[in-house]
Parts: sequence; structure tokens; C-alpha cells
Amino acid sequence: RMNILFAISLVFLGCCSNVVFLELLVRAFPGCGNIVTFAQFAFIALEGLIFESNFGRKKPAIPLRNYVIMVTMFFAVSVINNYALSFNIAMPLHMIFRSGSLIANMILGIIILKKRYTITKYISIILISLGICICTIMSAQQLSSHTDSAEEEGLSTFVRWLVGIAMLTFALLMSARMGIFQETLYKEYGKHSKEALFYNHCLPLPGFLLLATDIYNHAVLFSNSAPVEIPVIGITAPVMWIYLILNVITQYVCIRGVFILTTECTSLTVTLVVTLRKFISLIISIIYFKNPFTAWHWVGTLVVFIGTLMYTEVWSSVRTLLRGDKKEVKKD
Repeated sequence: RMNILFAISLVFLGCCSNVVFLELLVRAFPGCGNIVTFAQFAFIALEGLIFESNFGRKKPAIPLRNYVIMVTMFFAVSVINNYALSFNIAMPLHMIFRSGSLIANMILGIIILKKRYTITKYISIILISLGICICTIMSAQQLSSHTDSAEEEGLSTFVRWLVGIAMLTFALLMSARMGIFQETLYKEYGKHSKEALFYNHCLPLPGFLLLATDIYNHAVLFSNSAPVEIPVIGITAPVMWIYLILNVITQYVCIRGVFILTTECTSLTVTLVVTLRKFISLIISIIYFKNPFTAWHWVGTLVVFIGTLMYTEVWSSVRTLLRGDKKEVKKD
């Protein structure tokens, strides 16, 4: 019980503060996605090298050729998701769009695994799709109203935004495909989450050489940012590097929390916790960063979350629990 509470607190604390630091970075430098992705990968790979693979001495349970396939997908998803933020994609829309992973999982599950779902699941997926569509259309309208000053400039901004939406859609489908591939691997070789986490972050590191110029340019920009004094230590450091370090640490705390949850709870509980966490992150992003969010955005968000809760059958689980409690009361 304590382990579960600890994991839930790690998820909420780690993931919510991670979104705050990511937004602080993106607001100052919208194109900093690659350096953020690289820092996160390098940190998790280093931790895994020491504690999981024992400096390469531990033989992987899943063959490396399978990891290479999974890593190619994971690298593409991570880079595209972070890079999309430099294409006029607002943070709240980025979060809502990524909540569409259930749709992508279901579509690919039907096509690849020939799965069949209940009517409730189909309804929930329609709701999630509808919610994401509402939020996307509203964001498009806001974008066009902000760029009315020059028609040509407005058009190029809108085209950039469309490219960003296309990138997020591709990343969503690729992520779902990776999930299915992971599922089949776990069925064959057993669950090895820690190992997968290490190889998923370690093997793609050479891929960042393709993005080396962009990463270096942003490292220079970060170094030239305003210096601030770190409390307790009393050392001054550029503020952007501090944000990046805090982003990496909170990302790790978030991943560890989710990892503990997956080993301690059912997938239903994990989905519910992660969904609630996303909702809180969204509220923080809107209130703290004053991101534009209309009444329609709220409607869209609400529809997405109702759909997600329907999909995970939370309502029926709660009803079953309540019925169980009532029966116990009657017995007493």
C-alpha cells in the first residue's frame, strides 16, 4: 500500500513539475526540443548503464536486434514530439493531442492484432477523437486571429502549425505501433521494463549526432542565458541550464513512478493515475503560464477525459467496489 502511494506521489510530483520546466524552456527557446530530448536520454542511459546493465556486463534478456527495432521507433517518437513544439504548437494542445494514444492503440490493435472491442470502448474512442478535434479546431482559430496582421505571414504560421499537427499525429501512431511491438516482445520473453528503459535510451544516443549542430547551438544559447544564484550552494549558473537539469531529474522521477506503478498495480490504475496527472498538468499550464484556453477548449478536454475514463472502465470498477462495500455493511 505504501509503495503504491509513494509511486503515485512520484508520478504527480515528477510529471507535473517536468511539464512546468519544459514549458519554461520552450517559452524562452521554442526550438530547444532536441537538446531537451538528448539530455533526458543521456541521463537515463547513464543511470541504466550503472544500475541496470552493470557497465555492460549483464546480458539482456531480450535479444538486441529486437531492441534496435524498438529503439528506432522510440527515438523517432521522442524527437518528433519535442520538436513539434517549435511549430507553433501550444503546450496545452500538445498535452491533449498526446492523450489520443488510446485511439492510435485501438486502430493499430484492430489492424495488426485483429483485436475486437466492446461497444463502450468504441464510444469512448469516438469521444476522445471528438474532444481532440474540438481543441485542435479552436487552437487553429486562435492562431488565425493572432496572425491577422499580415496575410502572408499568417499563412506561413498556419502552415507551420499544420506541420506540427502532422508531426504529433505521426508520433502518436508510431508510439502505438511501438506499444504493440513491446507487447509481443513481453509475451515472448517476459516483462523486463528496467532493461527496456535502459536500451531504449542508450542505443539511440548515436542518432543525436544527426542533430549535433542544433544541440550545440542551443547549448550556446543556454550558456548565454541570465545567470541566477542556486540557493544553499551559492553558485551562479545560467538559468536555462538549471531548467534543463531540473527537467531531466523530474522526467526521471516521473518515469520511475510510472515504472513502480506498473509493477504494483493493474494497467487500469496506471491509466487512471496518468490521465489524472495529465489533467493537472494541463490546468497548471493554463493557469500558471496563462496559456489561451477558451470555453470550447474546456469542453474538448472534458470530452477527452470522459472518453479515457470510459475506455479504462473506471466507472464499472467504482460501481463494483461500492456494491462490495454495501454488501459488507448489510452483513454487519
